[in-house]
Amino acid sequence: MRPTVYTLVSLTVTQSRKLTATQVVNVSQFRVEWGFHDLDVCVKWRFGIEPGKGAITLDFCLWICDPSKNIKALVFPSRNDKLQISPTSLDGVLVITPARHGDHRGFFSESWNRQRLLESGVDIDFVQDNHSLSAEVGTVRGLHFQSPPHAQDKLVRCGKGSLFDVVVDVRKGSPTYGQWVGQMLSFENGRQLLVPKGFLHGFMTLQPNTEIIYKCSDYYAPECDGAVRWDSCGIEWPIDVAAPVLSQKDMDAQTLAEFQSPFSYEVAP
Repeated sequence: MRPTVYTLVSLTVTQSRKLTATQVVNVSQFRVEWGFHDLDVCVKWRFGIEPGKGAITLDFCLWICDPSKNIKALVFPSRNDKLQISPTSLDGVLVITPARHGDHRGFFSESWNRQRLLESGVDIDFVQDNHSLSAEVGTVRGLHFQSPPHAQDKLVRCGKGSLFDVVVDVRKGSPTYGQWVGQMLSFENGRQLLVPKGFLHGFMTLQPNTEIIYKCSDYYAPECDGAVRWDSCGIEWPIDVAAPVLSQKDMDAQTLAEFQSPFSYEVAP
């Protein structure tokens, strides 16, 4: 007999302050399709912060346990039945959430589909996939770029754990030069961030052993590789760490004020 499938509905709350990893989210603050009855529920939650607006989006997954029937199920949100693409405050930077089809086994999702993105106006040929693991919470990688003639568009997602992904506009002449946006990416929420050429990219891990996976539109070119200091762009990082885990390259990076950008802003025809 197949176990009952509980479909979780996400919740957005508004507060005047940030959530921290030690706060408890009450089970009664969200709903499911059917009641819990006598089931034991363990809540795993993640949070994303929209800087300056105090909007905090909570994404849940549940372990639902019924001791009487020896049933355990890891339940993911199954609300995304089609590809979702949302703009951000920076031109060309998009939040992409692929369809995720969940049932009692887990879920299935097409993490990238060239044709579907092309139909939505995203026309990029990716040629390289990168995958990295960061062991410690508070690890920062970035802010990185690859300059012309090997500049890269990137499509970033989280394969395990969760991270705060950030992009900074460094296109000379851009009306949003120096501005940034951040998005919480996690295994549970399945979101992706499209980072066009002309933007710095970096992230901070929010869980141990977090994995990031991203597609690139050009091959790695070490002679074009560069970095800007993670703490020189006014970014509101979600974890206040005095000494994040950094590579030597990122420790020695130039500040945004020192950076001579090789990218130029081009008005779309």
